[in-house]
Amino acid sequence: MKKIVLASKNSDKVKEMRLILSSLPTEILSLADFGDLPDAVEDGLTFEANALIKARFFCRHTGLACLADDSGLEVDVLGGLPGVHSARFAGYHADDATNNQKLLDELKRVGVDESAADYRCALAFVDTDGTELLTEGRIDGKIKVIPQGSGGFGYDPYFYIDDCRTMAQLSTNDKNSISHRGKALKEMVLKLKEKFS
Repeated sequence: MKKIVLASKNSDKVKEMRLILSSLPTEILSLADFGDLPDAVEDGLTFEANALIKARFFCRHTGLACLADDSGLEVDVLGGLPGVHSARFAGYHADDATNNQKLLDELKRVGVDESAADYRCALAFVDTDGTELLTEGRIDGKIKVIPQGSGGFGYDPYFYIDDCRTMAQLSTNDKNSISHRGKALKEMVLKLKEKFS
């Protein structure tokens, strides 16, 4: 059976990805299955570049096919920030709470309580045979300063998909059906099924 490594140390992201990838005829591993691996240097200027950097890096280090994502939040009033720096918006070792606080501070600094925003995800699959596949997903919404919901992770409690619901209020299945990552993963599943057939 083909093995694919999910090139992420974020357990919430791995859980989300495994659920959607479960229809593939593959064994899905994560970086946690490999002990202490070095970190890939994500110095790309786009989500796509960072996803490819991670997938190539961990394909080399594990000797297996790798699937990596780079995703983040782009807030219009902040000129697209935090963008590719979403996971480390408040610093390299920031967690969800400090990143969310930094986001709220930035919105306050520009004097707004809400802004149009989008979540973006780029997925890169790199195989040991040299195959490289890319997919993307996006969901438009709004960032508001009042959090709602306790599900999800990252900026989900502040990302409103409509006037009254955030990503953090959705069930896992509902979130996966509309999210940026869910859209990119579904497209990747189609490409991988074709590759493995």
